[in-house]
Amino acid sequence: MQQREHHVFGPVPSRRLGRSLGVDLVPLKTCSYDCTYCQLGATTNRTLERVAFVSIPDILREVEAKLASAAAPDYITLSGSGEPTLQVKLGTLIAGIKRITDRPVAVLTNGSLLWRADVQAELRDADLVIPSLDAGDEQMFQCVNRPHPDLRLAQVVDGLAAFRKCFDGHMWLEVFALAGLTTTDEQITKIKTLLERIRPERIQVNTVARPPSEPSAQPATAAELAHIAQLLGPQTEVIAERPAAEVKDAVAARADEVLALLQRRPCTLEDVAAGLGAHRLEVAKHLEKLLRSSVIVTRQHGQHVYYQPAPDSVEPLDLSRNRGTGL
Repeated sequence: MQQREHHVFGPVPSRRLGRSLGVDLVPLKTCSYDCTYCQLGATTNRTLERVAFVSIPDILREVEAKLASAAAPDYITLSGSGEPTLQVKLGTLIAGIKRITDRPVAVLTNGSLLWRADVQAELRDADLVIPSLDAGDEQMFQCVNRPHPDLRLAQVVDGLAAFRKCFDGHMWLEVFALAGLTTTDEQITKIKTLLERIRPERIQVNTVARPPSEPSAQPATAAELAHIAQLLGPQTEVIAERPAAEVKDAVAARADEVLALLQRRPCTLEDVAAGLGAHRLEVAKHLEKLLRSSVIVTRQHGQHVYYQPAPDSVEPLDLSRNRGTGL
């Protein structure tokens, strides 16, 4: 009997990384932050303790099996349902992936643990690390990111700057803009001052695209995002989410694959089709069946309809160790 994949998902469509094969390393909402804008909901385990949440050999077997059964992704991305740097032995995992494939390894992180020497050392062989910086001062940091009580913004910024100096790979940095909070010129000027210390290769301005943890986390407008990018300088780009492109070489998708993807992240119909490489009409039929069986629900956000698992549904397929969504 084929072993079920519990930690490897996708490839999923990524605004920055093309088709990204995700590797989910921590339990749902285990994080050092409890960000107001998080698409996964409120953090249930806010921690700074690094532990072995998953078995590295098991992860490597899943990655190898997935690569053998699907088209090669553009990136293999360590991310998922919480903060990936809370998982120990990331260096062993990255080295193991590189023995399996020549696909580049990316790490999506909130950057909160980059002040630690062990985390810096374990990430040194990654090809790309994308941390985030959402606030220009301590008050806004506490308001937007709601970090673990032992974290301060100055410590996080020191860690980002130190990691940039010792890391030979590519480092891009995401700035998440929230209307009425981090879109003011005063706040952006403060963030720019911190970025001048960190010196990332790229700065990527993002905003709310999926239903956030807190309704008060409102998306910045296109004009606000463009203004922020202009203030932050020429290495800055806006990465506001765009509709997923129709996949030309469509393949058959199964209902369990559709549900597994939705358990990792809320998706539009187009997101699911692009992530699975399937035709949107085939995906629509699976979504309709899942809706009728009350396994998933819809949620309107802006102009888009997102599909996600029903919070009180019984999971008959046992597709994942986590209920909820991921990357």
